[in-house]
Amino acid sequence: MDPTTRSEPGTSAVAEPGALPVLPASHGPAWAAGHRAEVLAHVDEFGAAMLRGLGVASAAEVAAVAAALGVEPMPEREGFAPRSSYAEAVYSSSHWPPDEPMCMHNERSYAAQVPGYVVFGCLTAPATGGRTAVADSHRVLRGLPPELVAPFEAGGWVLTRMYHEIGVPWTYAFGTPDRAEVDAYCAVAGLAAEWLPDGRLRTRQRRAAVVPHPRTGALSWFNQIAFLNEMTLDPVIREYVVDLYGPAGLPFNTAYADGSPVTAQTVDKINEVYDAVAVGEPWQSGDVMIVDNIRMAHNREPYSGPREIVVVFGGPVRLAGHVLPLGPATGGPPD
Repeated sequence: MDPTTRSEPGTSAVAEPGALPVLPASHGPAWAAGHRAEVLAHVDEFGAAMLRGLGVASAAEVAAVAAALGVEPMPEREGFAPRSSYAEAVYSSSHWPPDEPMCMHNERSYAAQVPGYVVFGCLTAPATGGRTAVADSHRVLRGLPPELVAPFEAGGWVLTRMYHEIGVPWTYAFGTPDRAEVDAYCAVAGLAAEWLPDGRLRTRQRRAAVVPHPRTGALSWFNQIAFLNEMTLDPVIREYVVDLYGPAGLPFNTAYADGSPVTAQTVDKINEVYDAVAVGEPWQSGDVMIVDNIRMAHNREPYSGPREIVVVFGGPVRLAGHVLPLGPATGGPPD
């Protein structure tokens, strides 16, 4: 079936181009537990599914639905935008200006251990806009020019982050005020960490940009090359940070494996292909959406009015060949 269809377990689908699959559901986690196999089979087929009718009204109910679907929660580490924490491993959506779009990305594709699933629960739907659209990473990979993909597929991508007053502090990102704990985390996760005399922290990591899906083996464009590139930053903020600290002071930036910069044209082309394959469904209060994070990238559209989305990251996965060694050109230890 086409990935832009609606269906419900046991019935035929009705095509609605540009929409997510929507499964009618009944109130409460008990429905999710009873239909777990059908829901996950639907996600395996389409990459994501919206469950409508559960009527979730609290973070605890969203967490209960995730648990009923068998999604093992995992805490967020290395977050790049602040969130509110409702309970252990249950968060708000990123605090991001409502009038600015959040670009397509696979959640925490830069981490050594990544979420296999992301579960979103809508407690309050916005007045306008605010969809969490998704884009099939298999289709994105096929849609990108081969000459753009080739160097990333061969060498991966490098993410550089600087933790200071612009962006999130390192104490938030790593969940601890203890530098020794941060160093230990970085050593295990394959990050090169550098503490600067003024207390700032710079990290670098190299990750595969194209990965096989752990269940199907199908190749996915799995990264945040475009989203975490400096071009995502507000131009005024980017100019301010560069004037103050130099280009190395940007809160995040992406590069090729040899350290050469990713051009604005490359970022634009990646986002263009994401937009071409994106599908979405307007939120209704009480909805829950489950997304296969390795297959599907997601974004957040601008919106107006109050909007409250609860997020559970889960199903932790360590992808074979995903963590790559840093070389001298990227400021890390030799290969």
